[in-house]
Amino acid sequence: MNRALILDGYIDEPAAFGVPPYISHYVRYAAGILAMKNYQVTYYTIDQVRTEKLWDELPHFDLILVIGGITVPGNYVGGQPMSHDELEMILGTCKRSIRLIGGPFSSFQARKGGTKAKELQLGADYALSPDIAVDLYNYLFDLQERNNNWKIVRSASVLGASIIKQHPRYPNVICEIELSRGCERKGHCSFCAEPIFYPKFTSRPVEDVIDEICELYKNGCRAFRFGRSANVLAYYFDIDGKPCPTVFEDLYKTIWTRCPQIEVLHHDNANPAFIANYERECAKIVETMVSWNTTGDVLSFGVESFDPRVVKMNNIMNFPQQVLRAVELVNQIGTVRIDGVPKLLPGINLVFGLIGETKQTYEENLKWLKLILDKGLLLRRINLRQVIVEPGTALYRFSQREKLRLNRELFRKYKEKIREQIDLPMIRRVFPVGSILRNVYPEYREGKITFARQLGSYPVLAGVAGEFASKGDVVVVDHGPRSITAVRYPLNLNTASYEELIQIPTIGERRAKKILLARPFKSFEELMKVLENNQECMNVLNKIGAVVS
Repeated sequence: MNRALILDGYIDEPAAFGVPPYISHYVRYAAGILAMKNYQVTYYTIDQVRTEKLWDELPHFDLILVIGGITVPGNYVGGQPMSHDELEMILGTCKRSIRLIGGPFSSFQARKGGTKAKELQLGADYALSPDIAVDLYNYLFDLQERNNNWKIVRSASVLGASIIKQHPRYPNVICEIELSRGCERKGHCSFCAEPIFYPKFTSRPVEDVIDEICELYKNGCRAFRFGRSANVLAYYFDIDGKPCPTVFEDLYKTIWTRCPQIEVLHHDNANPAFIANYERECAKIVETMVSWNTTGDVLSFGVESFDPRVVKMNNIMNFPQQVLRAVELVNQIGTVRIDGVPKLLPGINLVFGLIGETKQTYEENLKWLKLILDKGLLLRRINLRQVIVEPGTALYRFSQREKLRLNRELFRKYKEKIREQIDLPMIRRVFPVGSILRNVYPEYREGKITFARQLGSYPVLAGVAGEFASKGDVVVVDHGPRSITAVRYPLNLNTASYEELIQIPTIGERRAKKILLARPFKSFEELMKVLENNQECMNVLNKIGAVVS
């Protein structure tokens, strides 16, 4: 039997994510198609190749498929995406293998925001299109099936589901699930590559989505995100020209009936103008989401800019009042809390370096974010990105005629303002002291703090004091602009470490030492005597659920 290697260099696209703990749809579809051709399929991540020194193994496979590429760069905790130099080295090393590339690598790659993406000239035997299932199928079987052949995608997704067991983080993985392709809008944002990849909007059959999730569930996956979609609310929009709430009801009910022990069911992209234009239907869909999703979920709004001039010049068509209304609607429905954490909140994406941008653009962005804060509305997170100018986009064509000017110093200045004036008070509202984060797992350690996250959509980074070596529950005790400080939950004050105690508000070093010297305590009354019956301390300890058992 011939051997094939899928080497995951990680992808980050406008409507898809594949940096650990995520495993992208590209990887799973490709595994299924290779299995159809009777390949024995091995899966490595680029981080495994780096850390386990697997470079010498790569040339021994009959076929190697490298999947990767970043079109919306971010800061990554779970892994470091493959670089262009690494890709070239791998292709050069495996000259005796069939060498294929997939994901954004097939088209272009940018190293960071605020730059132009370059079209790649690589020594691969074939570069797969974004419809990786159909194109790989055609390549291997020498056929000419058309793109968006959902039957082939369904077969690939089911046959390839077991590849997740080879992920180094298994079973702590989250699978990105494809709902639709393309954008429902007739015109597109100047910088967006989605219409390049998928010119026509089309929705995936509901039964195919359910079959894939069920197969992944059988193979041990318990975390899913409906993320492979430019606008999750537009799923099945093309049936009758407006959103289709009943489709979501059927989808979620069937998934939970057949997969009752799901731990995470989250979402990603949503279009705020779409919500404002179809408010009644979208409200029903959001209500269904909140009924069936798991807590800590996010709808990512591609706001991009609050400056009306920039919105018009870049054909974004999400105007500030529409965004505000969409934020209000999701807040009205989604702010129900479980363990202190809201079920579903909006997130806002802002992009800088667009056509028509001025200093006033930065002022407008800050003004509208302050308005959202002042109205008492919640945002799960605010992403601030520098635009990547990608070949084939309207922005790229504009940049060929006129020079785009990104004021990096202005970007830095206003990023700091937003983090301090908006992010910090917002995260305190979203995750108040005493909020419990369930099933948090460690990512890395710095000094005496372990940085940990939940599986989910844009999970908050938690700095956990003391020893935290395996998955568990934590409780929020403090906040940074983009992260929270936490301790184990429930925290037993008879066994808690000094590092944990000093993180608790009102305790501090002096009281932490008194607790250590006086314990064990048989009751809270004994503890409170040591703390001189300080009511403020008592209130905080009650709030975080501390115990003395």
